[in-house]
Amino acid sequence: MVGVILSVFLGIVLIIWNRSFKEKPKSGLPKGSMWHFPLIGETLGFLKPHKSNSLGFFLQDHCSRYGNVFRSHLFGSPTVVSCDLELNAFILQNEETLFGSSYPKPVHDILGKLSMMLVSGSLHKKLRSVALSFINASKSSPEFLSYVDSFSLSFIHSWTSLSTPLHFFKEAKKLTFYLMLKNLLSIEPDDPIAENILEEFMTFMKGFVSLPVYIPGNAYSKAVKARRRITSTLKDAIKRREKMMKNARGDFLDELVQRDSLNDEEKVSVLLDLLLAGYETTSGLMALVVYFLAKAPSALQKLREEHQSFRKDGEPLNWEDYKKMEFTSHVISEALRCGNLVKFVHRKALKDVKFKEYTIPEGWQVLPIILATHLDPKLHPSPLEFNPWRWIDPTTNRKVTPFGGGVRICPGAELGKLETAFFLHHFILNFRWKIEEEDAPMSCPYLDFKGGLLLELEQIK
Repeated sequence: MVGVILSVFLGIVLIIWNRSFKEKPKSGLPKGSMWHFPLIGETLGFLKPHKSNSLGFFLQDHCSRYGNVFRSHLFGSPTVVSCDLELNAFILQNEETLFGSSYPKPVHDILGKLSMMLVSGSLHKKLRSVALSFINASKSSPEFLSYVDSFSLSFIHSWTSLSTPLHFFKEAKKLTFYLMLKNLLSIEPDDPIAENILEEFMTFMKGFVSLPVYIPGNAYSKAVKARRRITSTLKDAIKRREKMMKNARGDFLDELVQRDSLNDEEKVSVLLDLLLAGYETTSGLMALVVYFLAKAPSALQKLREEHQSFRKDGEPLNWEDYKKMEFTSHVISEALRCGNLVKFVHRKALKDVKFKEYTIPEGWQVLPIILATHLDPKLHPSPLEFNPWRWIDPTTNRKVTPFGGGVRICPGAELGKLETAFFLHHFILNFRWKIEEEDAPMSCPYLDFKGGLLLELEQIK
């Protein structure tokens, strides 16, 4: 009897849900289908992993049926999905006036309520300005550049003794994370606490790209706990530094503890954001460049020729060298276009918004799909081809937005490119390589290399 009553109840819920989304849509709403499963809508289909240099079945299917702008029901909300370059730019440039950040609650639980990805208004400006002060000072600091150069070289040299294939993405994460720890907190790579924090971050990121359901023992719950432990470690570091300000080290932590405008929670959040960005996105960019160069011998040869001109006997690379790396910049930009570090961002309409023939109702979620415009054949001839030479045309830059846009454009974009360029200098002059696993990077929805990126290295004598 209970089973019958439950079945009838669920049937009524499904009928009501179905009818609610088959009602005539409001005037100006994009075409689309909002009926699939109750509450979760089409979220599972949208999040299904696919190669990051492809749209994936969900977007291909919906764009072919409804156009590059369509409506759906994703992450528990009615949603407008945009694969259109102009609408995406409009959304990103009108942050906090027409649109606001609107990430799902599980993302808040992992990143923390004060993450720059999530906060808005004056708080976002305050935290962002602190992060930018570190980034702008670092990228032009001779001491920082010298350390990036020397540490990249020593780290790469440690691979010469390997007799087995290199798990490159894992190694790139170590490289970028240790660089950030050194320059943020003056923690040396061989300090035991460095390895401990790195392990916590690896647990953290596994949960970030997992099913966001808190079940004791699963990847998501482990990530939430790892974040708490990382937060505790950073709080302890701040308190220790406050007690020894007479022996200042001149790093970012010194600057941070002296900022009376920030409370302890905000200081920890800024540190966590910078560590996360420097660890995950920069290592992902390095992996993308290495992956695509392995399949583009002409681009690799051109890159080697450029870096041969910067080879120095014992002298580190500097800012002037970096500014001359024109083809290197093209390679990095093309890897970002082809590989798509970030598939989309979460926004919501703060009021009814009209754009061309479309109306986006107040409160609706809006998803600008960055990946879609990067792979649009109307914008990029032969979009699946890794072709750094396309960046000779300056208009290409206006059609690619790997770091977002508007007030939330990634503050560390230039720093990540610089670290990647310095790493590439030593890697391509010291090694030849081939990929043992032919799978392309996967989007799920954030960057993930299926099974890692296994490289067979040959040292250049």
